[in-house]
Amino acid sequence: MHEHTPPAEAPEALASGGAQSATGAESTSDTDHRSFRRASVPGRKAALAGLASAAVILAGAGAVVAGGSLLPQADSSRAVAAPAVAVPAGTSLGVCPGPARLLEGTEAGTDPQFSPVSATAATSVTAAVLGSAGVLPASRLSQLDGTTAVEISKEPGQAASAGSPQELLAGVVAARPVEKASVLSADALANQKASAAAVMKFTATDGDLQGTAASNCQPPSNDQWLAGASTTVGRASVLVLTNASTTPATVSLELFGAQGQIQAPGSRGLLVAPGTSRSVVLAGLAPGEPQLSVHIRSAGGPVAAVIQQGVLRGLTPGGVDFIAPGAAPAVRQVMTGVDIQDPAGLAQLTGKPGYGDAGPALQLTVPGPSDAVVEVKLYGRDGQKALPSGGVITAKAGAVTEVSLAGVPAGQYTVAASSDVSFVAATRIPRGLQEDRPSDVAWAASGVRLGSQHVVPVPQGGSRSLIFGALDARATITYSAITSDGKVRTPSTADIAGGTTSSIAVPDKVEDVGVVGYVVSASGDAAYGAVLVQQDGRNDVSTLAFLAAAAGQETVPVTLSH
Repeated sequence: MHEHTPPAEAPEALASGGAQSATGAESTSDTDHRSFRRASVPGRKAALAGLASAAVILAGAGAVVAGGSLLPQADSSRAVAAPAVAVPAGTSLGVCPGPARLLEGTEAGTDPQFSPVSATAATSVTAAVLGSAGVLPASRLSQLDGTTAVEISKEPGQAASAGSPQELLAGVVAARPVEKASVLSADALANQKASAAAVMKFTATDGDLQGTAASNCQPPSNDQWLAGASTTVGRASVLVLTNASTTPATVSLELFGAQGQIQAPGSRGLLVAPGTSRSVVLAGLAPGEPQLSVHIRSAGGPVAAVIQQGVLRGLTPGGVDFIAPGAAPAVRQVMTGVDIQDPAGLAQLTGKPGYGDAGPALQLTVPGPSDAVVEVKLYGRDGQKALPSGGVITAKAGAVTEVSLAGVPAGQYTVAASSDVSFVAATRIPRGLQEDRPSDVAWAASGVRLGSQHVVPVPQGGSRSLIFGALDARATITYSAITSDGKVRTPSTADIAGGTTSSIAVPDKVEDVGVVGYVVSASGDAAYGAVLVQQDGRNDVSTLAFLAAAAGQETVPVTLSH
């Protein structure tokens, strides 16, 4: 593993993660939002305004077509290229899940009941919003009902402190305690979508939900995949759907298990009102499934989706995690930040009753009608490592196939899987080798290829590392620390050899100022990144794939035809 140390002015230290105790977020059945209410956050109105503008453009194009069809047709015609019409940049949104809560039972069907969280449970949100040329985009951290919790920057953006007007600056939120789901929103600036991101971190050192669970605050979507759920005995998987828009969302779920697609009554037409969350116990839809993937599609408002998963092996806590959406079905999927423990210890543990899923594994979901022949490669510190299984697997169409990573030497890896058939993938990362001690688990979702100016917030407290994987050829990574005083520090560079994985330790402070995130860019061959979160002296583990960088002004082609 190549260790790249931060600049000399950034000494490395360890922090003790701290945030106040939090209570659980409400499901639809016990939320105060029993009617559709329009959110009052200005950023969300701006997002709707952008969509409305696009609709007006397309409607205008349709009117031109209709009018043209009434005119006499010429004897000859010539092809005209479709013009590209600019669409106003929308608001950047990130929806953060609420604290993990212990599942106690179900009222009716799949609606959950939760017991109180543990005495040591703490949940916080860390966020960063980038600005330049002396201004920050108007931005805020809000509650789900639109109430502003933290105003990061006011409209039309606040001026930068002394320095070059072209230097990057940041608005930050560092370890803000939260008790419910929250929303980071940043308005477009100069018709460019804002670069902004946030992360939620849950920790507990007692109770059945011991461990660390971190989740990126996800952009809402109308189509997303989550892989890694389980509904066998001792595994509690709760799908949380959050609608931060002002439009009702009607959600339909497609479920895929080890034996194929699951037809579940009650998985279609789930209504999520504006400004609310809805929780669904997956065991009510697909009981006894050791491997379960969920395809979520919504009509109307887009939703953010996450699966809160807890494991209990007898009376011993087996970990907690928030399973986040990964990349859409594609012929190649890449997961980095995969930390594998000693293979001999894992073999001894997984041979014991109830611990069959306590080892690292790759799960492949093929949604189409054709089987996929998948080639799996693992890239470690010193290059590619061979899989004991040989690395070529046939994944059944319409089902979830698990590929054990048992026998792989200990270390940090990037897992790359490729096929000629589109598929979805995620990798399980267990932590803990003793059956009589609490353990933890994390799922590495498939990520996006790194480009320019990714905003990467890092959870506060514990041991944190930036993990980078380069696939076929060399890649160059540039990373600049974002500190709690709003400064984007001098960039550092890491040169990653092709077919390897490298780790960069995240310091607590740079020049005595806390680090809340990074601005990361990549050049050269395809590279991928993740944040690996651990806790010294405990088995806690969590991993966060880098989110896509903010897109600039978008255009849509408008075709005039008859």
